[in-house]
This record gives sequence, C-alpha cells and structure tokens, in this order.
Amino acid sequence: MANKVKDILSVCKEKNIRMIDFKTVDLAGRWHHITIPVERFSEETLQYGIGFDGSNFGYAAVEKSDMVFIPDVGTAYLDPFTEIPTLSMTGDVMTIGKDENLRFGQYARSVTQRAEEYMRETGIADKMVVGPEFEFYLFDSASFEVSPNRSSFEIDTQQAEWNTKESFGNGYQVAHHAGYHAALPQDITFDLRNEMCMKMADWGVKVKYHHHEVGGPGQLEIEVEPESLTEMADKTMVTKYIIKNVAVQAGKTATLMPKPILGEAGNGMHVHIWLWKDGKPLFFDENGYSSLSDTALYFIGGLLKHAASICAITNPSTNSFKRLVPGFEAPVTIGYATANRSSVIRIPAYAKTPAQKRFELRNPDATCNPYYAYAAILMAGLDGIQNKIDPHANGWGPYDFNLFNLSDEDKKRIQGLPTSLGEALDALEADHEYLTRGGVFPEELIQNWLKLKRAENQTISRIPTPAEFQYYYTL
Repeated sequence: MANKVKDILSVCKEKNIRMIDFKTVDLAGRWHHITIPVERFSEETLQYGIGFDGSNFGYAAVEKSDMVFIPDVGTAYLDPFTEIPTLSMTGDVMTIGKDENLRFGQYARSVTQRAEEYMRETGIADKMVVGPEFEFYLFDSASFEVSPNRSSFEIDTQQAEWNTKESFGNGYQVAHHAGYHAALPQDITFDLRNEMCMKMADWGVKVKYHHHEVGGPGQLEIEVEPESLTEMADKTMVTKYIIKNVAVQAGKTATLMPKPILGEAGNGMHVHIWLWKDGKPLFFDENGYSSLSDTALYFIGGLLKHAASICAITNPSTNSFKRLVPGFEAPVTIGYATANRSSVIRIPAYAKTPAQKRFELRNPDATCNPYYAYAAILMAGLDGIQNKIDPHANGWGPYDFNLFNLSDEDKKRIQGLPTSLGEALDALEADHEYLTRGGVFPEELIQNWLKLKRAENQTISRIPTPAEFQYYYTL
C-alpha cells in the first residue's frame, strides 16, 4: 500500500497535480464525485477510504446507508476537463463492519467483480472480454421541458436535412437515414471525434475506430478494443464522460439515449463477447455453425433464454423500447444468425480466426449501468453453458434471413423481445435466479431495481405527450 501511495504522489508531483478526484457510480449508472487536495492522499485513504451516504445513490435505506469509498489506484488518470490539474480514479464501495469494512454486494462494481470471480469458480473460463460499440448523437442544442401546462423538447444540428433552408444551410446537410460513413464536408464532427478518441487513448481506453453512423442529424459511433468485464465497465463510464465533456467544450451537446429522434436510427451499445481459459479462446470450432464451438452456442442459448429479463438491465429506460422496433437495424426478435443485423445475436462473418471468433449482443443501449449489464450478460451465458442450452434445438435460429421481411404469420412463430420497460421488468421478476447464483446479484438489489424502475416507468407513463394532443385533442 505504501508503494501505491508513493507512486501516486510521485505522479502528482511530476504533473503538478493539485487535486485528486474520486468517481463513484449510482444505481442508474451515473457518475458522482468527491475531491480532495493532493496533500490529504495517504495510506489511510486506501485503507479506510472516504465515507459517504449510499442512500443518495439509490443503493441503501437511510438507516443503513453509511458507506466507504476505497480508491483503486490502478484506475488513476489525469482528468482532461479540469482547469486545476486533477487526478481521477474510481474504486470500490464497502459497508462498515464491526471489525473491518466489507464489500457492498449491491454496488455496481462489486457485482461485476463477483461475476468474474464466479465465472472462475465454475471452471468454465477464467476471462470474459467484451467490446462495446458506442453510438450517440451530437447536437448543436437540446432543450426540454415537462411541466403541468407544457411538455416539449427541441434538438437541432447544422448538418440535419431540416436545415437545408435555414440561414446556416450550405447544401451539405446529411439526408434522412443516410449518414453511414459520411465523409467531409458532410461529416462536420470528424475533428471532434478525433479529439474524443485521443482523450480516450490518454485515459487508457483503446479505440478500434470511429465513424459517422446512419442517423443523418449527427449520429456517430466509437468502437473500442475489448477488455475484461470490470475494466470495460470502468472504461465505459470513462468513454461516456469524455464524449459528453468534449461536446460541451465545443459548444455542443451529446446524448447516448436510445431514440432521441423520431424516424431516425437509434443509439445502441452492441456488445461483442469472447470467453478465454488458460490463454486460449473458447468460442472457435471450425466444424461448428459459423465456426462456433458448442461452448459458444450454449452461451448464446443462455442469452436467448433470458433475453427478456436481460432487457430490464441492458435496456432499462422507457426510451429503450422506442429503439427496439423494426426497420432501423435494431433487433426485435429472439434469435441468432451470421452477419444478420436484424437478429438479437449477430455472428460477424469477417471474424474467422480462433482469437477473433465471437458474437455480438445487439439489444443493449447506453442507458444501462454497464457494470450490471456486463455481469448479467456473463451470468446468462454461464447458465447456458452449465445447462447446455442449445439455441437451435430451442427454435431460436439460426435466422440467416432478414427478420424484418417476414410475413405476419411467420412473425407469430418467432419469440420477440419485450416491447416496453414494463414487460422487461415483469420478465426480470419472473426470471432472475440465474443472476443470483454465487451471490453475484443480491436478491435485495434485484428487488430494489424492480421497485425503482417500476416507479420510473409509472411516472413517465402518466405524463401527457404532444403526440397525444395531436391524436386525441379534438375527439
């Protein structure tokens, strides 16, 4: 511990760092932070941590809410958005015990860590890595209001086709649903994406590539190199932080919400998945379907069996289900296939080597708490392997055809994802035993999540919308 403190203080002296910032994540998946002068950082900081009220983060009742944050110095990086040089790090949350602090099982990072421990205990694998794709919209402005007498939102961006007639129209606006890999001069956010990616690299997040996405009014994507679960959950929080802050510094605003624009492509967070053991990949078999091993197919089977309940964690907003509709490359059916973006699980055809062989889960979006989402994905997959859940035998594919073009009769034969947050929460309530195995997701956490998300869903469902006035005002 002394060496860790010495190393941190040495870096602070070298970089003239004056403040150390500790970032914690709340139940929903938002960062909070508390900051100390560098002179207060010591061995006691790492041993005893910093106390805070967990009830304000959604985790615990007020009468048992005293908690302690313990920094993880391995996550320390210079925050590029502060005027005063500041070192940022995340860490773990503990409950205060009689003799020693105990890991708080409901804390998001604790769940991911416990999921990785449980995976190793099963003997199935010793490492799972995930590679998310971050889709988001970059706007020049965004405003919204919800009050008893007014409900509205307005977004705008220079590159949207609706601005071809406005004073800043220049003829290079991006047409509806035509932004995929758009180039300069249409791709007006190219330099901003470069800046985001460079700041991500400086923070230890390796970028695979970035590009303009399908959505004409400023939809963008950054895909990152895969990492293990807890590390990638940390880096997911970093990525969202950087995207939003670079946008603000440029006088713009970024959102990762799944469906901010009617009729345009939604923002997903597709998750590419690998399992490894003893340094060897477990998903490759040249004789299997799409060169996938039985282990890979059983993992897929687990994901598909629990797809509805997983949605309550990977798609935990009412807006999530405005994205999961036909016609926008977002999945709506429970199935798997090769190179098919209409299936909830897609196996990339271009990934041919043992180390590359993988599949992606296409339903998640970035309104999720990434720690819970990645842990839930792992637990569903492990259940599939443990119980040898064959996706083909269960009628989930492979669907090597466009699922959006099926007849209504054929669609009835195929299981669909939930169409609302309420449906997903009902599915989670009925199907969550696989999450609680090994003490990964505490039952108290599941019940707390259901309670809070149902209250959120109920609140939003009661708010009149402008569309309801359009449809029903004159009736």
